Amino acid sequence: MPQSTHNRSAELHNLAEHIHDTAGHDKADHLTPHELTKQAEEHSKKTHEREEVLAAKVAKRSKA
Repeated sequence: MPQSTHNRSAELHNLAEHIHDTAGHDKADHLTPHELTKQAEEHSKKTHEREEVLAAKVAKRSKA
């Protein structure tokens, strides 16, 4: 069953949040807090880009 765009967006945000939280609590196996924060930022940017793509697709479908 396909995942809704809202659910996928929420899932990506939760992943970025989890990585960011882990950066401040020393729970990672081998990455420093700085590296984890950088990784969280990258995930956040990718999430934003994917949300824009999904929003454009939804808008396009609404016009059709």
